[in-house]
Amino acid sequence: MTTDPTVGPVDGLKVPRFNGPATFARLPRIDEVAKADVAVVGVPFDSGVSYRPGARFGPAHVRASSKLLRSFNPVQDIEPFAVQQVVDAGDIACNPFDIGEAIRQIDEGAREIATTGAKLMTIGGDHTIALPLLRVMHEMHGPIAVVHFDAHLDTWDTYFGAPFTHGTPFRRASEEGLIDKTGSMHVGIRGPLYSRQDLTDDQVLGFQVLGCHEMDDLGWRGVVEQVRARVGNRPTYVSLDIDVLDPSFAPGTGTPEAGGLTSRELLNILRSFADLNLVGADIVEVAPAYDHAEITGVAASHAAFELISAMAPRSASSDV
Repeated sequence: MTTDPTVGPVDGLKVPRFNGPATFARLPRIDEVAKADVAVVGVPFDSGVSYRPGARFGPAHVRASSKLLRSFNPVQDIEPFAVQQVVDAGDIACNPFDIGEAIRQIDEGAREIATTGAKLMTIGGDHTIALPLLRVMHEMHGPIAVVHFDAHLDTWDTYFGAPFTHGTPFRRASEEGLIDKTGSMHVGIRGPLYSRQDLTDDQVLGFQVLGCHEMDDLGWRGVVEQVRARVGNRPTYVSLDIDVLDPSFAPGTGTPEAGGLTSRELLNILRSFADLNLVGADIVEVAPAYDHAEITGVAASHAAFELISAMAPRSASSDV
């Protein structure tokens, strides 16, 4: 937490929310403050997709939808932009034709921001970007407990011989020793797999699977209990593929699957993460070409708001 007063978003009672800067939640840019506690950074990259392209336009779409956000979070009972300096760090430019080069550029760009002490709230982009982000997190914190929200495991080995795609980042991260294999899990997995071996491999890689078919029995509170039991007080990174939501709540994504979480369920789960040792997060796979009425953009921007709120410092007497 900074000791100087924070520079917050543009006042919505003075400037209409459809106006103002095109930053996330109309926050200041990183070059407009002395120090940042949380940096929202875009990674407009989608060269690792296996089905629908278009997530390269996700960061701009989520920023546009975030104009609807206000400053006070009533459920978490906190003003996340007042108790910590949150900024928009712009986008990391990366090569759209060379995935290996793009991964190196994302690694370098994320490290430059993270080494200032700011926690990263990254907006993608496809899920390939999680690998370089986890490399940066591991360098700073050691093995990371990953809570991965997704319809898909993303622990496949290769696609058509390619080892770096949006379906492989968590296999590579596990192989590289980036994740804590005793504290990582998937939430919201559903839909057909290639074979039973996918689940066997995933377990060896260090993930516990909590499938969407379990939601009706567990409810969101049961999911929270399982996440807390699995993660404990480990340094925790949240990687959120927007397709964890049912397509009715997030149509604008590259690989939709029926039977997903509702927006309300997801936001309630994320609010509980204020109790975790949250060191960073990403939201990926927002593809605005398939969105309508900003349904997906609004869901993603609100999820980012809840994660930023969960990163905020609490006083010792806080009940949140």
